[in-house]
Amino acid sequence: MTEAIDLLIHARWTVPVEPAGTVLDNHSIAVRDGRIVATLPRSEALTRFRATRQVELAEHVLIPGLVNLHTHAAMSLMRGLADDLPLMRWLQDAIWPAEGRHVSPAFVRDGTLLAAAEMLRGGITTCSDMYFYPESAAAAFAEAGMRAVLGLVMLEFPTSYASDADDCLRKGLAARERWLGHPLISFSIAPHAPYTVSDTSFIRARALADELRLPLHVHIHETADEIHNALATDGQRPLARLARLGLLGENFIGVHAVQMDESDIELLSRYNCSIAHCPTSNMKLASGIAPVPRLLDAGLRVGLGTDGAASNNRLDLFQEMRHAALLAKVGTLDATAVPAHTALRMATLAGAQALGLDASIGSITPGKQADLCAIRLGDLESRPCFDPVSHLVYVAGREHVTHVWVNGESRVDKGVPLLHINDSELLRAVSVWQTKIVN
Repeated sequence: MTEAIDLLIHARWTVPVEPAGTVLDNHSIAVRDGRIVATLPRSEALTRFRATRQVELAEHVLIPGLVNLHTHAAMSLMRGLADDLPLMRWLQDAIWPAEGRHVSPAFVRDGTLLAAAEMLRGGITTCSDMYFYPESAAAAFAEAGMRAVLGLVMLEFPTSYASDADDCLRKGLAARERWLGHPLISFSIAPHAPYTVSDTSFIRARALADELRLPLHVHIHETADEIHNALATDGQRPLARLARLGLLGENFIGVHAVQMDESDIELLSRYNCSIAHCPTSNMKLASGIAPVPRLLDAGLRVGLGTDGAASNNRLDLFQEMRHAALLAKVGTLDATAVPAHTALRMATLAGAQALGLDASIGSITPGKQADLCAIRLGDLESRPCFDPVSHLVYVAGREHVTHVWVNGESRVDKGVPLLHINDSELLRAVSVWQTKIVN
């Protein structure tokens, strides 16, 4: 007697990520009700299961859906607006003024839809977002059918969204209440950075994160100037300040973590924190090279993020995997630093662990949600293929993604997006926003 299932995927290679270093040849993935039922050899799968739909991936590698651990999705509408500037000039002279003039619920909805479409086409099935108007972002991600953890951003100064950090939280928590229970949408507490958030607000953020059991998502130690200014103002490094305030803990996600000394790494390790490494953004803003091998050696969970399209300018985790591996090697002069399997784990399971979602996503494991991505390795530029994981990091790009599933639902099929978004309508909206921003 065969078992009825919804979907049976046959792949040339499957990289489940757990157990680490595993590559399965000619295996199949069985999916029922949005969850992975089994991973088993193709011959056994054909005997055991009766599937409503079967997908043949004869030249593909199947991996877990990618997890973008840090982005500002709506900022896709500012892609390329202010390039080739250092961080604080980029923020103060270009980005913050543009946000003050244009950011609104409609801006966030349209920008987030644009980002979600880009990410899904590139195999990203989950992202951790930090931006204003989280309710509009939630609606956009839900419409796109993409999993998202939305940061309830906190800033002390007035913006078009809120008057201060308390107002940010009040509005963010109301949005969270309205989206409770949605299968794809969850939330984090997201104080922007030590240089934009007060001690009082940080303490409140920690209390709320503990009460609601949410991640804490904070930019930290991004530039040398940030450290210099903190020492001049507070007499201590930002991470030491956050430790004093009780911010650090297992649910703390430090974004960037570029300018780190041994005391910083020891603090992060002591409190079992996670890091969102954004190598492309760090390079483009000349922030530096994060000491990823030292962070990994200290036992920290290090995931990968794109940052926003305004500072990258792509929402492309294949690029981030490659840059993370190469920067680690050149930064340490050690060719063995961050090997391909580690980079893939950073882009999948490590991000899921940081978000507290690893029981549901991040690896191809029976019982987990069927968030999956297939990459074609049969084209000229990817032949010969001696090691599919090496190819994922050093050869393939998002243009090789052919199939994407979220909760077992197809989002990209044979390279064609199956999104609940009209491309023409979205492009028209983007064109309108471009005209508004430049005028």
